[in-house]
Amino acid sequence: MRIYFTGGGTGGHLYPALAIARALVKLDTTVRPFFVGARRGVERDLLPATEFEHLLLDLHPLYRSRPWNNWRTVAGLARAWRSLSRAAREARPSLVVGTGGYASGAALAWAVAHRVPIALQEQNSHPGATTRFFSRYAREIYLGYDEARALLHARAGAWVGDTGNPIEPPPVPRPDRAEARRRWGFPPDRGKVLIVVGGSQGSRALNELMAGWIGESLPDDLYVIWGTGRQQHEPYAAFESPNVRVLPYLSPISEAYAASDVALSRAGALTLAELCAWGIAPVVVPLPTAAADHQTHNAVALAAAGAGVNLPQAQLTVKALGDTMAKLLADPARLERMSDAALARARPDAAAVIAQRVLLLARRSTTGSR
Repeated sequence: MRIYFTGGGTGGHLYPALAIARALVKLDTTVRPFFVGARRGVERDLLPATEFEHLLLDLHPLYRSRPWNNWRTVAGLARAWRSLSRAAREARPSLVVGTGGYASGAALAWAVAHRVPIALQEQNSHPGATTRFFSRYAREIYLGYDEARALLHARAGAWVGDTGNPIEPPPVPRPDRAEARRRWGFPPDRGKVLIVVGGSQGSRALNELMAGWIGESLPDDLYVIWGTGRQQHEPYAAFESPNVRVLPYLSPISEAYAASDVALSRAGALTLAELCAWGIAPVVVPLPTAAADHQTHNAVALAAAGAGVNLPQAQLTVKALGDTMAKLLADPARLERMSDAALARARPDAAAVIAQRVLLLARRSTTGSR
């Protein structure tokens, strides 16, 4: 049984699809996940390194600021349609699962036109344009934030549920925090550990902020694990010290999560899902240029649940960060409440839950049941 997964452009759309596909194969080894993405997205580099078959299409986003270039979008869609039809002649999919981004639009449109059932997974509290449009055709929709439900156009009879975002769950039992700290060279029983993550590419705004804070007023009893992003590491490597670890990329990031008490991060849906699953209270700085300002919506939802602090980038200064962190670190009871609220929002088994539903939906399609 072949199931298409389509989503990409960014890791935030691709990684959920990979998590669901891997959980699916664990449930049924006869399932053959097949990935459809764009040559222009991160999937170009990531998919060849995975265990999955894949097809990369010459897809383009809508050029809103340069509409005269939209002929590329139309031509790419036409070529993609032919490529999808050729792939389906080899093995017709039982189901197409879309996880968002412009890279998923062509495969979802092809599926709707060819009467192949579709399911959607939406990571953010404010659903993207692709998810909003295709929600009217989906048999099932899996939400990372229940707040997204009101903005969808689900058809009658469709199943729409708050499953959480599919991530790699923390191990059971959890790693010992004191031992995790020792591995980073930090005291096992003194102070707090801050993890700084700006997404897979890093965040120049957060990196500049950390450089200023470390240079001016980093507390003596705060220890930092700082992921700068691979392309931004060199200017910040000099900030390495006994209290600060500076790395281009945190991999496996679970080793950093296991040692951390608090986080400074962007408000990407998967990062927040991971932090919640580990019970790490974050100070989140939404990326102001994110599509439809979805990171702000994520941050507001998290703060409203008492599971994080929303610090808009417009208010981002070394003093603002220092004051915010000082209040948190001086109030262990508040930090614990935030951690508990984060855990309450966590769905560490989301990938397995979604995979079970996807498998049942695909089996019904294969047997002709609707």
